[in-house]
Amino acid sequence: MQLIDSSLLPIWKKVEVGERLSQEDGITLYHSPDLAGIGAMANIVRERKHGNVATYVFNRYVNYSNICILNCQFCAFGAKKRDAHAFETAIPEIVAAVRESWNKGATEIHMVGGLHPSLPGEWYLDLLREMRKVSPEIHLKAFTAVEVRHLAFRVFKKPLKQTLELLRDAGLNTLTGGGAEIFDPLVRDRICRGKETAEQWLEAHQIWHEMGMRSNATMLFGHIETVEQRIHHLYLLRKLQDKTHGFTAFLPYAFVPETTLLSHIIPASDEESLRNLAVSRLFLDNFEHITAYWISFGLPLAAKSLHYGVDDLHGTIEEERIFHMAGAKTPKEQTVDALEKAIRGVGRTPHQRDTFYQQIEKTKARCIV
Repeated sequence: MQLIDSSLLPIWKKVEVGERLSQEDGITLYHSPDLAGIGAMANIVRERKHGNVATYVFNRYVNYSNICILNCQFCAFGAKKRDAHAFETAIPEIVAAVRESWNKGATEIHMVGGLHPSLPGEWYLDLLREMRKVSPEIHLKAFTAVEVRHLAFRVFKKPLKQTLELLRDAGLNTLTGGGAEIFDPLVRDRICRGKETAEQWLEAHQIWHEMGMRSNATMLFGHIETVEQRIHHLYLLRKLQDKTHGFTAFLPYAFVPETTLLSHIIPASDEESLRNLAVSRLFLDNFEHITAYWISFGLPLAAKSLHYGVDDLHGTIEEERIFHMAGAKTPKEQTVDALEKAIRGVGRTPHQRDTFYQQIEKTKARCIV
């Protein structure tokens, strides 16, 4: 391999033999001018794991409410009840949307919301039960670690594990990876004061994993964090994955600042986004999958990242609100055909997957019942 930055040679030697990178290696990758070399190394790791296949999921996003007790500076989604953009969706309306997507061929529902100040615990359980009635086969991926902690300590007033058991028994299949942002406490104090700490986020996922369940992990980058803080974030995720092996995939999100209180921040460039994806692939050696969230990157860049360590383009989504309320200009959904075309356009072979990234036969519209 030709590298224009000699400081990458020791890292390349580690990549060649599958040796784990240190945090210092990760910082070197972030500072190196040789983006092409970093991408090439990440691509080697990606092809070792997944060959030429790139995947996507047929899914739908659901937001049950954006009413939230927090005031995160990076978020344009959350609202107080009095705000004009506040919303709260009734269970029958949510179930109707889930049924519509299931009938179209969706295999997964991805659901998150704000930390609602007054919805009772039984409402959340009823919501899961009613969604589950649509089909025993549809996969319900819902709630961030911060939502789970809110439900445990403010709503159900039960221990974390007991709350997770209630949610699982009502139909929850996996936890989402949201709420991680950047784990560094100084960053969290500035952009999401009052939100759960890194330790609390990790604890919720660890308990869930120890119950035999799976979840995803995320990072929100491109705001006030340093590259050292990004690497520490990845290090903590890798450390928990060593312990539990419960994370299915890692999804780094590029921050969209436009309508947030951090609107003065210049968004991450395409090059910085590709670098972050490639570094993630190289550093997170115990994660099988790196997903490019096309909502924040745009589909063309997400497709390009399939040669920078990424093996998955996420999903059809159907109705994304969180990034679009922050000012994202990307579409709110993609068709299966559009995702497959984007994958083929960069020379990869597309394949539909399930929530656990297992390749499945392409789903078709189901009989409406």
